[in-house]
Amino acid sequence: MAIATGDKIPAATLKIMGEKGPQDISTDAIFAGKKVVLFAVPGAFTPGCSISHLPGFVVLADKIKDKGVDTIACVSVNDAFVMHAWGTAQNAGEILMLGDGNSVFTDAVGLELDATAYGMGKRSKRYAMIVEDGVVTYLGVEPGGDIGISSAEAVLEKL
Repeated sequence: MAIATGDKIPAATLKIMGEKGPQDISTDAIFAGKKVVLFAVPGAFTPGCSISHLPGFVVLADKIKDKGVDTIACVSVNDAFVMHAWGTAQNAGEILMLGDGNSVFTDAVGLELDATAYGMGKRSKRYAMIVEDGVVTYLGVEPGGDIGISSAEAVLEKL
């Protein structure tokens, strides 16, 4: 069952790129006591994710943070190396790039996407959420290939 507004973020471990390579980061470290905007993409370096979704959050990062957001984070079922390289290529220095290579977090929130028909394996649905002290206050899961309710503009309106 998918996570919903009012639900607590489940405990999971994701990966970020540290100075010496990939390192663990817990959902508690990301969300506890903070206001966080988290958005998920089906895959780093894919067209919609690279042309529209991530760039929108890069452009609007300051306006989002001006609304009291402590962290803007992007998660994908990719490893920390890929997420770091994608963030660097997109000038996403203000965004915490989270690797969920084994889909542990994606499975825990129930927002997995079966893209095997396209040769892409198991991925994440495209969504965005606002999380306050570990509790989801907004969740916009895209019904298809669109970038609407999970866009930076839509999230900014909900803050």
